[in-house]
Parts: sequence; structure tokens; C-alpha cells
Amino acid sequence: MATQLVWFKRDLRVHDHAPLVQAARSGPCLCLYLYEPELLHSPEFDASHLAFINQSLTELSRELGHRGAALVTRAGEATEVLDQLQREFAFDTIWSHQETGNRITYDRDRRVAAWARKRVVVWNQLPNHGVFRCLDSRDGWARRWETLMTQPVLSPPARIAAAAGGRSAGVCDATALGLAASERVEAVSGGEAVARTTLESFLQQRGVNYRADMSSPVPGWNGCSRLSPYLAWGNLSIRQVVQATRRRSAELKELRARGEETDRRWLPSLNSFSQRLHWHCHFIQKLEDEPAIEFHNMNRAFDGLREDAFDVQRFQAWCAGQTGYPMVDACMRALARGGWINFRMRAMLASFASHHLWLHWRPTAQYLARLFLDFEPGIHFSQMQMQAGTTGINTVRIYSPAKQVLDQDPKGVFIRRYCPELEAVPDEFLAEPQRMPLTLQRRVGCRIGKDYPAPIVDHASAYREARQRIHAVKRSAEARRLAGQVYEKHGSRRRPARGRPQPARGQHTGASGGDS
Repeated sequence: MATQLVWFKRDLRVHDHAPLVQAARSGPCLCLYLYEPELLHSPEFDASHLAFINQSLTELSRELGHRGAALVTRAGEATEVLDQLQREFAFDTIWSHQETGNRITYDRDRRVAAWARKRVVVWNQLPNHGVFRCLDSRDGWARRWETLMTQPVLSPPARIAAAAGGRSAGVCDATALGLAASERVEAVSGGEAVARTTLESFLQQRGVNYRADMSSPVPGWNGCSRLSPYLAWGNLSIRQVVQATRRRSAELKELRARGEETDRRWLPSLNSFSQRLHWHCHFIQKLEDEPAIEFHNMNRAFDGLREDAFDVQRFQAWCAGQTGYPMVDACMRALARGGWINFRMRAMLASFASHHLWLHWRPTAQYLARLFLDFEPGIHFSQMQMQAGTTGINTVRIYSPAKQVLDQDPKGVFIRRYCPELEAVPDEFLAEPQRMPLTLQRRVGCRIGKDYPAPIVDHASAYREARQRIHAVKRSAEARRLAGQVYEKHGSRRRPARGRPQPARGQHTGASGGDS
């Protein structure tokens, strides 16, 4: 039987892995992970991503080894590596999941498809997540998603025949790949085992108050599922999480029906979480349907709105967490240390950059992609555009950073952790430390403009100007016309769109899946 090549990408697991199952049924397998230089050195990649990948690969190699297979790792451009491997192993079939990634992976897949046709190699790409290739319309998408989610989770093959000569190779560290080592001191570890443990702890314990906890970075640190990195890199499939969540909901309902006491917060929390799992795929589908939204406004009426007004100094202050707005700065610093923050804070960061600082979403999206350990291109770019107000179909939200302190961290637990220069600032001044009298600034050791920066923009005037600019475009006939096209292509709906498209409200489940 001919050798089957199983190409692992953002699906670093053995459970619920259709390409692996199909390949194992078809012949001896050569399992491959490819370190691609163009991806590794792209503006969206960070060494913390590599650390997570390598942790996942170490476990994947062990799990494959238990079943008789070997994980081969190679570094290089995809078609060149595949050419070399075909000469070594004479495979005639490639199995992989479909990938909805950035332009680099899109162009790479086109090159690989052309290479496969030339070499008479069959490349079987199977659906991943609840995302579907070559959709004619979004009508019926929700039904297709539900059908996929209800199909049985695939068990890994008990035995996998290994291709002759295939030997496991260790992971490639950052130095070998020309990257600086990760300095993320609070980043979570990768791999299936820790992913399953994280899922179980959320469904059994941590998620009881998810509906309320997910907005604040304080309870959200523990109360959010924290599954987003494991979904982004494929340690878990979305179907595994959906079905586990539904089993837990059914269990709680059964306990209640028997008259047993259960915490009434559980079912609303699990329902809210389930909705976000659905939205996870909904947003990735946008990039699958229109790859250009990685680079261009969904609604082209907004072209030129910010492109010529990019202030590098403002951008650098935002990146460094030195804006003079404590919640913004704490969130940026938290991301730099751990690669995760809850969704509302992600939305605030994107909104602040787009509206208060009037920065185009493309450079800010690239920077946040490097910070987010759970960077998922399909969710990320569409969410960044939504927060920037360039879709034309979503409500424009401009967050008040001061209000977010009062609402989400009134005691400064989160802010003081990541902005220690504000440690002694009284609670009543924490949202706006520049309001402290000079005598108090000296007494608490936090002089605004020296120990902690003064606000780099005025909230009220920035808010007012941003709203005027955005709505001036949004009200134009061209923007309204194009909004109809955007909604027709990308809008969330359970039944066919008829008549005038309606703005999609509430479509915010987490830039890069931050709440998932």
C-alpha cells in the first residue's frame, strides 16, 4: 500500500482528527509538521506561539508513537519539503485539514495544490471547525454548522502503520529557527492533555459564573474558559468542546429534574458560552469567504478614513502600555506577559487604538496578533474591522477607558498588578490618575508625566471627533449600498436574507476567540 502523508498544521491533536483517521485506514502513514519560515517571520508571529506549538508537538509525537507512528518535523518552504519527502517516501496522497489562515497560508496552499497536480499526488483537505469552503451563500450556514457539530467525535486510531524509514524528529527551538526566545512568563502550556483538563475544569467548576465573569479582567482570568489557545492551535476541536458543553448542560438539567440542588448560574453561563462557540466559526467563515479582509476594509466606503493619519508616537505608546489610561496600559502589559486577556478588554484595546488614537486597524491588528497566544486569523481580522467601525453593518462602539475601570476593576486589582507605578493611587483616582492634586501625587509617589504618563489624548474630544468622522461615512449613500453587500456576504442569519439588510448586532465574542 502507498504511503499516506498526514500534514499537521493548526490541528495538533490525535482526537477528532479526520485526516489522521482516514490516512490510517488507507495505508502506512508519514506524519509531518512543517516549520515554515515565511510564517515564522511574519508580522503576526511571536516566539510564544512557537513555544506553544512545540509543547503541543512534543505531546503529539508521544501520542503518535504510542500508536506506532512517527512525527517527522522539517523546516522549509512547503513545496520544497514535500518534494524532498516524496523522493524519500514515495507517497501519493496527502491528508490534511482545510486551513483558513492568513494570506501566507492561502498562497502556500495554492502552491501546494499546483505541486500536487504536477506530481499526480491526491491532496485530501477535510473540513475543520465549522467552516465551509466555496459557499455560494451564508443562507443555511447555521444548519450546516449544527449538522457537523452533532456528528460523532472521532476516536484516534488504535494502531497506525508507520511509513518505512520514518523516524521521529525533535522540535526545532527558537534559536534554530532564527527567532528570539519567548519571554512570556504567564503563558499557558500547549498540548491535548492540558487542553482537556482546562475544558473539564471550566465545565465542572470555573464556568459557573461565566456569564457575569467574562466582562472583567479580574474574575475573567479564572471564570472565562481559557480554551482559546487550544482551539486556535487545534489541541481541541470545536466539536469536542460543543459536545462536552452540551453534555454538561444535559447533566445539570437532569439533576434539576430529579430535584437535586444545582447552582442556577450554570445553565445561563453554559448557554452564553455555547453561543460563543457558534460565533467562533461564524467569524472564521468571513475570512474563508473573503480572504481580502485581512488587508482591506469590508466596506470600501471607509477606504482613506485613517490611512493617511497614522501617528507613530501614539502607536508606540499604545504598544508599550504607556497611554496614560490605566485600563488600556494594564491590558497591553498583561498581554505582553501572558498572551491572553478577556474579550471586553480586547475590544476596548482595539476601539481605543482605532477611535481615540485614530490608528488604522491593519498595523494594530498585526501587533495584537503577536501578543495574542490564541491568534486566530479569521476571528482576528474581522473583529478588528468591527471594532474599527469599517464593516458598515455593526454598531460603532467607542469605549471609555475610565468607565471600564469603574465597571470592571473598581478596586484596581488588575490595574495595580500590571501597572505597579499606580500601586498607591487611591481608588477614587485610579480611573483618571491625572486628576490627583499635585500634593497627593508626590505623597503616593506617582507624579503624572514622570512616574506614569499623562493621557496622550483627551477622551471627550477624541470620542466626539471619531464619532463624527465614522458616522459621516456610514450615513453616505455609498456606505449604505456597500453595507447591504457586506451583510449579504457575511451577516449572521438563520434564514435567507430578504429585503433591506439589518445591522448585525451583538457580534462580538472575542477578538481571536478571547472568551472561548
